[in-house]
Amino acid sequence: MNLRHIEVFHAVYTNGSVSAAARALNVSQPSVTKVLQHAEQLLGFALFERTRGRLVATEEAHSLFNDVADIQDRVYQLRKASQNVRRGRASMLRISTLPSLGLGALPEAVSRFLAKKPGVGFELHTVHHDDMVKRLYERETDIVISYEVPRAAAMASRRLGQGEMVAMFRTADLPHAPARLSLDQLRGRPFITTVESGPQGRALSAEMVRLDVVLDEVVASRTFFVAAALVRAGVGFTIVDSFTAKASLTPELSIRPLDPPIGFDVHAVYLQSRPVGKLAESFLKELARTLQL
Repeated sequence: MNLRHIEVFHAVYTNGSVSAAARALNVSQPSVTKVLQHAEQLLGFALFERTRGRLVATEEAHSLFNDVADIQDRVYQLRKASQNVRRGRASMLRISTLPSLGLGALPEAVSRFLAKKPGVGFELHTVHHDDMVKRLYERETDIVISYEVPRAAAMASRRLGQGEMVAMFRTADLPHAPARLSLDQLRGRPFITTVESGPQGRALSAEMVRLDVVLDEVVASRTFFVAAALVRAGVGFTIVDSFTAKASLTPELSIRPLDPPIGFDVHAVYLQSRPVGKLAESFLKELARTLQL
């Protein structure tokens, strides 16, 4: 199969029909059919069959698709790189981050970096802890900004900074809050729990067990910024990471660090086989400075 065969096969497989593939590729249906038939002749087996008027991928097509999708993705990245060069953007940084850092810290770092290096392109994604290794292995991103380093042997990392868990609440609900709040001071108040939210949630859960504190959980949220939005809506108190809290803070809300504190580190994670280049190194330094603000 040549690249044209791969492009057409990928389009038909993902779009589900020749007509939809033709629209996606901006070519005629006969052209798609002709290329697909030629690919099947070269392969020696059918890629699609018509069943009750619908085009259905064969088992052979399913077996090929992952490799085809990988090649198609690489072609897409090559096209994007060539476009960047043509536009004067010879460099592209592909960064994935946790949603909490994507609310404030990462955009601020990107803004500061582009002010110094306006010719650099960025491709930004949000990612959850459970998906970060997959994103790196599948080359969907080059660097993941995370609160923990996966145990995969092929991973490398560097520490960029630190944050801590903070209580977040409507000021009117606790107008005379001390500089730091203990978990015990949240007893009896409606609590939006985040104990299922990655490593910080697990750390919070462990601290509650250690201190033998049981809170009045009214809503469970696996996402910190959703928990912050629930506080803003008047549902109750919550505990989130300091980056989410700062990005979500409004005049009617307050945040307080915990006593004793629950801290965590921020890491840049990448594949050992694809070490950080000079441009990415420069951006990570800018991000580290931003995290200290």
